Amino acid sequence: MTTSTALARAAYKTLEPFHVTAYFNPELGSAYEDTGLDGHAWYVGARAAPMGPCAPSVVAAAFYNFNPALIERAWPAAVAVGLETVSDRRWTLLDSVLGTALGSLANDPALATLAGRLGDIGDTASFAGRPLAAAWHSADRPEVPHLALWHSITVLREWRGDGHLAALIDAELDPTEAAVFHEADRTTPQPGRRALGKRITQLTRQWSETEWDSAAERLAARGLLTTSPEGETLTDDGLTLDQHIEDRTDIMASAVWKNVPDAEQLITGARPYVKAVIDAGFLPGTKKKAS
Repeated sequence: MTTSTALARAAYKTLEPFHVTAYFNPELGSAYEDTGLDGHAWYVGARAAPMGPCAPSVVAAAFYNFNPALIERAWPAAVAVGLETVSDRRWTLLDSVLGTALGSLANDPALATLAGRLGDIGDTASFAGRPLAAAWHSADRPEVPHLALWHSITVLREWRGDGHLAALIDAELDPTEAAVFHEADRTTPQPGRRALGKRITQLTRQWSETEWDSAAERLAARGLLTTSPEGETLTDDGLTLDQHIEDRTDIMASAVWKNVPDAEQLITGARPYVKAVIDAGFLPGTKKKAS
């Protein structure tokens, strides 16, 4: 029997591409134009909208490895446009992007069933200590099946993510250090590891070269990585900590998959829809599948 911890890892690896479609897709430019928001304000607004018009520091806490100065600028801009406006535009975008990627699969009755079952699992979760997931769970789930599936996946994804932040705090990695640590080279290849690279991480999280280098120096002083003109590389101790963080994240994410008798079937059942999104070729590191 597959353990709940293994199920948590399998769910993350399987479902993540469907979720990130909201933040990597060919229609983002039109969303920026329609709302008057730049890419940072759109992302922050679209992801944190269910939290409501709270203080920027609250959003910065939930986003963790983003520069608080970025959130202080981007979040008020999204709030000024209207979080409901941003949310409505996000749903319109997802309806178009996912509908196109899924094609005839968007009308597959099994998709609606899957969305409902994953939603049921989210409904059983405890949201104590998981503020971003709680916010998404409180947001209305759309009736359109592929949007309902995205919402159900997002609740579970952010639920796991909130736990991952707890693991980072436990590892004593501050926000900048967490970004540098995640993007450092691994001497041992890790299949399926999702990294953006230093340049994209700095651009999207808005850490300056000085802030990045300072964090790298602190991590090097702890013996977790080495630095060179080519970049940062995790040491053996760094690799051990990296694995510990992932293991703790999986363990904390496992609770929601306990006592779900059809968990493996649900994860397997999601793969055709996730594959369709990957085959559309707009996610980082993917190519459009030839028709």
